[in-house]
Amino acid sequence: MRVKDTLNLGKTKFKMRGNLPVKEGEREQIWRENKLYEQRQKLNEGKPSFVLHDGPPYANGDIHMGHAMNKISKDIIVRFKSMSGFRSPFVPGWDTHGLPIEQQLTKAGYNRKEMSTNEFRKLCHDYALEQVDKQKKEFMRLGIAAEWDNPYLTLNHDFEAAQIRAFGAMADQGLIYRGQKPIYWSWSSESALAEAEVEYHDVTSPSAFYGEKVIDGKGILDNDNTYMVVWTTTPWTIPGSEGIAVNPQYNYSVVQVAGDERQFVIATELLNKDAERFGWTDFKTVKEVRGRELENVIAQHPFDESRKLVTMLANYVTLDAGTGLVHTAPGFGEDDYNIGRKYNLPIFAPVDERGYLTEEAGPDFAGVFYEDANQVALDKLKASGALLDYMPYEHSYPFDWRTKKPIIFRATPQWFASVDKIKEPILESLKDVKFHPEWGNHRLSNMIKDRGDWVISRQRVWGVPLPIFYAEDGTPIITPETIEHVAQLFAEHGSDIWFEKTAKELLPDGFTSEHSPNGEFTKENDIMDVWFDSGTSHQGVLAQRDYLTYPADLELEGSDQYRGWFNSSLITSVAVSGHAPYKEVISQGFTLDGKGHKMSKSLGNTIAPEDVIKQMGAEIVRLWVTSVDTSADVRVSMESFTKVSDMYKKIRNTMRYLLANTSDFEPKDNALTFDQLEAVDQYMLVRWNQFLEEALTLYNQYNFLELNKRLISFITNDLSAFYLDFAKDVVYIDAEDGHKRRSMQTVMYEMVVGLTKLMTPILPHTTEEIWSFLNEPEEFVQLTEMPTVAHFTDEAMILSKWQEFLDLRSDVLKAMETARDNKIIGKSSEAALTLYADEKTRDMLASLHADLPTVLMVSALSIEDIASASEAESFGDELAIKVTHATGDTCERCRLIREDVGSDSDYPTFCASCAQIVRTNFPETATEGFEEK
Repeated sequence: MRVKDTLNLGKTKFKMRGNLPVKEGEREQIWRENKLYEQRQKLNEGKPSFVLHDGPPYANGDIHMGHAMNKISKDIIVRFKSMSGFRSPFVPGWDTHGLPIEQQLTKAGYNRKEMSTNEFRKLCHDYALEQVDKQKKEFMRLGIAAEWDNPYLTLNHDFEAAQIRAFGAMADQGLIYRGQKPIYWSWSSESALAEAEVEYHDVTSPSAFYGEKVIDGKGILDNDNTYMVVWTTTPWTIPGSEGIAVNPQYNYSVVQVAGDERQFVIATELLNKDAERFGWTDFKTVKEVRGRELENVIAQHPFDESRKLVTMLANYVTLDAGTGLVHTAPGFGEDDYNIGRKYNLPIFAPVDERGYLTEEAGPDFAGVFYEDANQVALDKLKASGALLDYMPYEHSYPFDWRTKKPIIFRATPQWFASVDKIKEPILESLKDVKFHPEWGNHRLSNMIKDRGDWVISRQRVWGVPLPIFYAEDGTPIITPETIEHVAQLFAEHGSDIWFEKTAKELLPDGFTSEHSPNGEFTKENDIMDVWFDSGTSHQGVLAQRDYLTYPADLELEGSDQYRGWFNSSLITSVAVSGHAPYKEVISQGFTLDGKGHKMSKSLGNTIAPEDVIKQMGAEIVRLWVTSVDTSADVRVSMESFTKVSDMYKKIRNTMRYLLANTSDFEPKDNALTFDQLEAVDQYMLVRWNQFLEEALTLYNQYNFLELNKRLISFITNDLSAFYLDFAKDVVYIDAEDGHKRRSMQTVMYEMVVGLTKLMTPILPHTTEEIWSFLNEPEEFVQLTEMPTVAHFTDEAMILSKWQEFLDLRSDVLKAMETARDNKIIGKSSEAALTLYADEKTRDMLASLHADLPTVLMVSALSIEDIASASEAESFGDELAIKVTHATGDTCERCRLIREDVGSDSDYPTFCASCAQIVRTNFPETATEGFEEK
């Protein structure tokens, strides 16, 4: 009979079951009913703050695995901080304005142009809230603890008002201006785009090489029949051409081609390559000039005789391809614009919002879609004899990240936020920000360094309007008075009021301006870039809610947010407050399919969190997040979740074992002090605290992958493969209140309590289930604190000598396996083990003061001098091992082979030790006989 049988351990009190997909939902309902998030916040009042500011996902569609990885990572951090002495509220947010919502309604059959602006905005508003509600439920099902009843939405009245005030603060510093310069223009969206809304794909375009006749050579090009050989990859922009760019440092050759009256100017270094391309088999160089000498040479526009082209010096011209002379249209490109401004060229962009060229481009181009205009331009060049060659050219080109259509560069009047004016303060603020990974600082800094001014106006309707009025003479009106008045209106009514009221009704009572002598005003119809919405959440959330802190202690988002939210919020925060909006930044990679491809519904390679939850449970998704390197792109497959499920089972079964074997343990009555513990239990307690210290450090470093590895290693190696492997020979065999049993239970109970708390940020559903079986005063583990690390006298020595023993044990296990293969023994309990050891090893074993046969799980053990090891199976300089079959009979209670089995006539099948334990603890069985249950 075993103690387990007489105590009925684990049969009635502890029935920890799986079925996560069902049980998790029930447990989450209990959390909501008991308001656990609110209770945790109440408990943490007055503690130091740690605020993780949630970057808002876009309110459209179901959450995907990237959303899950992001939110779970945040939840792990917030839960850990909340259990570690910090007041750590978590306010989830949503980005609720913008084009994708308009597109969804268009797909649903609504025509924005056939209804009033506010009718359409109302549809957008309701759709956004539906999406928020759906995504909220999906996030909650992942076990995320948050202020779900009061999230922040960028469409909330208070948020919009704070955004208006942030805009006003930037305008007051002269950072907001209206200008006409080439911006990313999405003809498919009919709107300007910010850099963060653009992605790049490889495309093939027709590149053209053509001649533009010199009409004023400035004494450098004196032949009346000289042509500048210009190169472009966008022939459709030639109607907007205003100049030719050359590099001042390059040499340029003036070439005479046999059989052609014309002379051609081309970069000397590219001459032979281009001559072969053009079929010039016989040519000579007439003269050679430096690029700087060509400045202000005037050429004739190839299509419009009334327009002259000026030659300009530009260091961005390279010799990678082309001719060293670049077609320049200031209305169609940033470099072109900048060099055009320097040379006072017109900013001419004859293309409309839908991508069709206008009448200003000329009769042959008017009404032609820009891509088709490439061929029109080539035909005109060919007809005039100017075209020397054209060819396909593969290069990277910007696309609208929402419509997946290529964009164009188009100069239109837009509102901008100046980045150049505050670039140095922005870069300076990043010196105080800690990044994980560290290269994030360099990446964001470089993006700011390279960033041009931010176009913040959008020609859409679903968003926060630009709070700008216009006087009768066209002067923009943005004053502190008008900004505050509009902010108050938005706080009370929301931004819909902008489209409901006239300009006069939106201005403060009695407002006048010298620019409007008749008191007439109009209002701006463009809305703000949605990145300005979310980018001012530091004002709409952090600075507005008094229980949050600004700047945030931490922000965690995908690596694409270096171009997006990290970027826009940094600019606006420095502009408004003079500092970064965050103290630390964590970036994560993208979730890809199992083959490393981007997940896409159209490709059918997505794995939705909901699918994994239905099959395996949210805990598997949560544990998976800690099992991958989220700092890089992460491959996702059902096989990966199956592996994590096996990992989870290992954790769960180990915790079941610990619970089952401490179910009769009352800490206040049965716990022993460290000095009272058995030696092996002292070691295990020291080792547990060593692991605990490592785990807490990794939590604080946000290194969940390494934490996962250490946790699984501790459970697998230290517990399952060692301590718990021989534990049954103590907790099942020793007397109920026996010293060895209570010693081991003391350590087991401390570990099961500590592990439960330690794993709560990662596996809250599971740990709450475990907690319900523990003898602890708190009702919920989420309302407890992280375990604290304990240190003990001589702990370093304890760890050192037990590590020596574990190394020796590895050799013993190998020898036992060999004996098992040779049919000497079956189970390890059948073994009689002889260790032949040198004096140092014998002293180490003696110093352990441990029941070594029990720890090694053998029936007999003897330790001899290595000098007598001639018959030993394994030899070494310090140790030799001999394994034989133990002599005696098998005790039916402890299952060890003993020579004293039957020595007590009342218990003829027990060894003397088991007979004494049963006689002392269960005297009623002494005369009844016994059959093992």
